[in-house]
Amino acid sequence: MTTTTPDAAALHQRVLERVDDATAAQFQRNGACVIRQLLTQDEVALLQEGIEANLAAPSPRGMVASRPNDPGRFFEDFCNWSDNAAYRRFIFETPLAQLAQRLMGSRTVRLYHDHLLVKEPGTRQRTPWHQDQPYYNIEGEQNISMWIPVDPVSRAATLEFVAGSHKGPWLMPRTFMDNHAKWFPEGSLQDLPDIERARERFPIVGWDIEPGDFVCFHMLTLHAAAGVEGPNRRRVFSVRFMGDDTRHAPRSWKTSPDFPGLADRLPAGAPMDDALFPLMVG
Repeated sequence: MTTTTPDAAALHQRVLERVDDATAAQFQRNGACVIRQLLTQDEVALLQEGIEANLAAPSPRGMVASRPNDPGRFFEDFCNWSDNAAYRRFIFETPLAQLAQRLMGSRTVRLYHDHLLVKEPGTRQRTPWHQDQPYYNIEGEQNISMWIPVDPVSRAATLEFVAGSHKGPWLMPRTFMDNHAKWFPEGSLQDLPDIERARERFPIVGWDIEPGDFVCFHMLTLHAAAGVEGPNRRRVFSVRFMGDDTRHAPRSWKTSPDFPGLADRLPAGAPMDDALFPLMVG
């Protein structure tokens, strides 16, 4: 497994030129922000190459997340950066880690994992409102997810967020298909409000996206997405990073994604210092 060592100073400078203090403050305040045209056309093409290779040869973690009667198809896969050369180059040779450092306000940046999300044309399956962090095996406030489409995404089909929801509380994670409580005992966490029935009551934000743009959000920020309309395809690659205060939180259940054997190497409360999570800045 090899990666090219990029010019870190040049990557850092690109972030400084594209991401101003107001954007960083927006991320801290709202738990979500849009980044415009940080990625070059070549970098987007590299990511597209990785996505198509992933779709052609899914990992054992790949899954179809739409119903059998859906006219489209929603496909997900996880944790492929070490085996997918294009993913690896995209993560390690673009300014993503430097951007994560700036937005998180963290001295260090570790890669957590990658996540492919593809909605084929006509997919009706919504991604319901949820927080990500309750599905994970980590605790801490310095974290970031980057949702990076390689196709244009309309405002109607984009990822939406409830601004400020990253400040808590943790809400009950539920299965996306049947709404059953997942892992935490029923009643042990506050339930998610019915956001779709009263959208006007919530500070919902979202942005149309062109290739080269992407959105960044905190792992506790409530978010959701619709299906995709007409002939449009929505191929998205998410990269997740951890900052200074992130610690291991082993669970008694299978997390999403799962990291088999990690609990044998890292005790509860330990920094995420493991080969699965390369240190990218710091």
